[in-house]
Amino acid sequence: MFEEEEALKFEQCNMNHSERQSHHSDKVKKSLISRLNRVEGQVRGIKGLIEKDTYCDDIITQISAVQSALNSFSKVLLEAHLKSCVTERIQDGDLEVVDELLVTIQRLMKK
Repeated sequence: MFEEEEALKFEQCNMNHSERQSHHSDKVKKSLISRLNRVEGQVRGIKGLIEKDTYCDDIITQISAVQSALNSFSKVLLEAHLKSCVTERIQDGDLEVVDELLVTIQRLMKK
């Protein structure tokens, strides 16, 4: 689902969408990559369950675990985003970031 390199190509938040990047500490990046690696392994496991004709309820249980892991990943990323990108943009006087953040939170809450 996420490519490690794509998911973590973060450096600094910029105004232009094509140039916007985040800058997260190595600790945060390591945590995010670790979480994504676990999710990737879980998804591969689900694929294996399908290939082995595993009982549907067992597969659904594993899907729930993946969804939970992605939610946890999203929380860590959102926290880092708030503490770095959003804070910096507000300090720079860019209040449009608040509307952007509200849209992002609405997207996360739909799930």
